[in-house]
Amino acid sequence: MRHLFLVIDMSKSMEEADLKPTRIACTAKLLENFITEYFDQNPISQLGILITKNKRAEKLTELSGNPKLHINAIKKSCVVKACQGEPSLQNTLSLAAQSLRHMPGHSSKEILILFGSLTSCDPGDVNQTIQTVLGQNIRCSIIGLAAEMKVCKTICQKTQGTYRVILDESHFKELLLHHVTPPTAKADTEAALIRMGFPQHVAKGPPSFCMCHLDSTNSSSGMNTHGYYCPQCKSKYCDLPVECKVCSLTLVSAPHLARSYQHLFPFPQFEEIYLPVTTETRQCEACQIVLKEKSASTCTGCKQVFCLDCDAYIHESLHACPGCVASNDCKL
Repeated sequence: MRHLFLVIDMSKSMEEADLKPTRIACTAKLLENFITEYFDQNPISQLGILITKNKRAEKLTELSGNPKLHINAIKKSCVVKACQGEPSLQNTLSLAAQSLRHMPGHSSKEILILFGSLTSCDPGDVNQTIQTVLGQNIRCSIIGLAAEMKVCKTICQKTQGTYRVILDESHFKELLLHHVTPPTAKADTEAALIRMGFPQHVAKGPPSFCMCHLDSTNSSSGMNTHGYYCPQCKSKYCDLPVECKVCSLTLVSAPHLARSYQHLFPFPQFEEIYLPVTTETRQCEACQIVLKEKSASTCTGCKQVFCLDCDAYIHESLHACPGCVASNDCKL
């Protein structure tokens, strides 16, 4: 379970046009895709957004599992006219650490900063703030949009995060998607049992408002006859996963838990083999094409042979070996 604060630099430097049309516009566009992918791969995790400008740090959204909330906030706030002044790394780290301080020890606490400036206007000693972040086991990573800075490198090295500087828009997208996959858990991470509810979808029932649309300004939204009902307090919700606003129970479905499980226990890598030149034709166990290349991959469990394309698909998307599943040797 991850708790990630995404920090967006909204200083004057984000008006630069080295990324088209501007740095802030390009960042906002890529972040929409990042947030969608983040919750697709980490459905029971939470994300919050901070911005830094005018030497201050502000909270744009609270930690939440609702991707629509974050995407709408970015569309509304991340515009060129809103970029002002200078950023502050110290104020940003302090605000993020304050918000993550009460998160449970078994969860991963992370900060990802998108930094476009070459300066940071801080009110005090940033090294003391780094020690505070380090003491709370918060991992801080930074993606630079301009050039490498010593203070950014120090922050990432001390908190065991990563620091990269983009080359262009495609590289920026690649670096962002690198943070979709959760980082390796530390050996001293606490273990704990987490209460979760698995509500069933009720297709027909009396018309009622769901809890996720109670604050909506549109009077017609949220009134329907279907939804998910919390098994503990019977509150109604439109989508899963979500944290119940009444009893704070985490509501998920089985597929959500399965997608999180794959990161805890990654599917083992196949072994690369070289096929001998013989008159016998060999086929890929998955797609059944004839293996014409000299190299292929073999599963360490069922010993079946796969082409390189199927190997990539199995490990990136499927997370299960078709040969092992067919022989009932795979533990799903």
